[in-house]
Amino acid sequence: MRKTANTQQNSAAGIAIQVPWRVCKVEVLAAFRFYVQFEDGTDGIVDMAQFLEQDCGVFKSLRNLETFNALSIQHGAVTWPGELDLAPDRMHDELQNADVYVVGRKLC
Repeated sequence: MRKTANTQQNSAAGIAIQVPWRVCKVEVLAAFRFYVQFEDGTDGIVDMAQFLEQDCGVFKSLRNLETFNALSIQHGAVTWPGELDLAPDRMHDELQNADVYVVGRKLC
């Protein structure tokens, strides 16, 4: 895991900002998990199994494996049909400290 920031130009303001948390690769794994890689090289596995067992509101639709497996990247974030997404900055921060980010306790 690298901690190098990626600088992008904000064309509206003409300001260079650092956004190391933009997702550039995502791959579905078994058991409600996926591999994610960020533009700065940080990568790891995101495990949503525990989170989806809870009363997790709008994310309940992801309990359907076909829906969960339909994940994609939009605007640098991991997204699913129905306008669901996970905060890429949180995933990035968690994966800076561990190889696996277990989503759960604080999001539901």
